[in-house]
Amino acid sequence: MSAAGTRARVRAELTREIAEVARTHLASDGAAALSLRAVARELGMASSAVYRYFPSRDELLTALIIDAYNALGEAAEQADAALARDDLRGRWRAVCTTIRTWAVTRPHEYALVYGSPVPGYAAPEATIEPASRVDLVLAGILADGVRTGAVDATSDGSGADAALSPGLAAMIDLPDDPTGSVAARAVYAWSSLFGLLTFELFGHAHNVVADHEALFADAVERIGTQAGLPT
Repeated sequence: MSAAGTRARVRAELTREIAEVARTHLASDGAAALSLRAVARELGMASSAVYRYFPSRDELLTALIIDAYNALGEAAEQADAALARDDLRGRWRAVCTTIRTWAVTRPHEYALVYGSPVPGYAAPEATIEPASRVDLVLAGILADGVRTGAVDATSDGSGADAALSPGLAAMIDLPDDPTGSVAARAVYAWSSLFGLLTFELFGHAHNVVADHEALFADAVERIGTQAGLPT
């Protein structure tokens, strides 16, 4: 391996180690308290050395956010790809279950991307594409149903889609019909699923729900039906 290749490998490994330690700090201290100096101390590095990899706390946060979105997106994509394209309900169920499994096993990363904003931090545009991966998987199942006729895309006259941002329906490959509700149903489904997860993981359903897994599984079926997926 060339000297340049060796340096690149070492840099990639140290970048990975810094991110891993930062994730443990997310779990113990929360995103708002994330400190490059504290990460450097745990790694036995000078803080100036860590700054060569992540010049600021915000850049480290951005890297962690992108990693979390990509990890969730990849898990959802793999769950979706494992099933036949015409098995819309099976795909929906598998993807939703995978999302919850990821969230409950990585709650601090879930909180980083779906929890309260970190004071003083503004996510850059680099986070937009990774953030959309899981949403596109969910919307893609509905879009496949529309293309094959399994999901009714006939305008219901509700005009719900007119409330969405211009161009959103086309962006997620759904009919751009302001008199209908297909794209709005995708938004309802997405927000309902993540709302349930947020209530579960942030303790808002304490003393309300005894079996979160069972309730989520039932909600997945009901939300899928409301979105228009065939049973």
